[in-house]
Amino acid sequence: MKAIIPVAGAGVNLRPHTYTQPKPLILVAGKPIISFIIDQLRDAGVQDFVFVLGYLGDKIKDYLTTAYPDLNKSYIRQNNRNGLGHAIWLTKEIVKDDDEIIILLGDTIIDMDMKEFLATSGSVLATQKVKDPRLFGVVEINEDGVVNRVIEKPAIPKSNLAIVGLYKIDKVPELYNALEEVTREATKNNTEAHLADALMMMVKKKVRFKTYEVSHWYDCGKKEVLLETNKVLLGKRILDVGTQFIYNDSIIIPPVIFGKSCSFSNAIVGPYVTLGDHVQIKNSLIADSILGDYVHITGSVLKKSIIGNDAVIKGSSQSLNIGDNNEIDFTS
Repeated sequence: MKAIIPVAGAGVNLRPHTYTQPKPLILVAGKPIISFIIDQLRDAGVQDFVFVLGYLGDKIKDYLTTAYPDLNKSYIRQNNRNGLGHAIWLTKEIVKDDDEIIILLGDTIIDMDMKEFLATSGSVLATQKVKDPRLFGVVEINEDGVVNRVIEKPAIPKSNLAIVGLYKIDKVPELYNALEEVTREATKNNTEAHLADALMMMVKKKVRFKTYEVSHWYDCGKKEVLLETNKVLLGKRILDVGTQFIYNDSIIIPPVIFGKSCSFSNAIVGPYVTLGDHVQIKNSLIADSILGDYVHITGSVLKKSIIGNDAVIKGSSQSLNIGDNNEIDFTS
């Protein structure tokens, strides 16, 4: 079984960070989003990966080469962002001989039993009940729990079961035949090719899909969701939540994860903080935030903030969303 991981999107809702950093490489709870996905699938027994690259794809490829040198991986490039259906369709030559494939979106973290999901027979769509189904691909199911409709962002939803970006398909030729038709139609109409449309085409041709409802799903596409995901996952990874300790002359309030060679001076850091490598924090308070590599903070109070790599901030008391290579001086 091969896992297809689409990571070609531009991540416009996470700008300014995604101007210089692809969304799958943004840190959350101590490691890039894409590492949660790869590690979860490998732990469940998946060995072969196909990555669909696009925007800033070379950065993702470089990271995977360094962080996962032994991973059995292939790459496909989606030069034009023509939709998720088109991205999956581009992988057809790599997976055409597989009996089953798994698709997991490269900006999605799902807290679930992946082994159980993969052991479920047949084709399966992971779902979760949501408050506003109009924002998602949605499935409708019959009384037997079998999918009878798949629709992308319905204007008038008849179901609140959203597809969370995880799919197991055991009818691979049927999927790619449907994707080819959907892609051809989208190209003719100058629109995006939706995976949901291909799935609906398969349903109409009597392909049977089950659903697997997950309890926790983190679509890390916005600042607020990313910070909430960081908070939840840090709480799961670090058990001594709320027990503060002294680090040099600073106070650390777990859960906090920091990278290599971080330094603190007269600072309070935590709770719910992820720091990259070589971060320096002086005379500051940082809580509920994500800081990238080589960030320098002096004389600041930051809460609910995301700070990109190589940023320098002096003297502020607010919530910030700062991309890479910025210097912000509030002291002058």
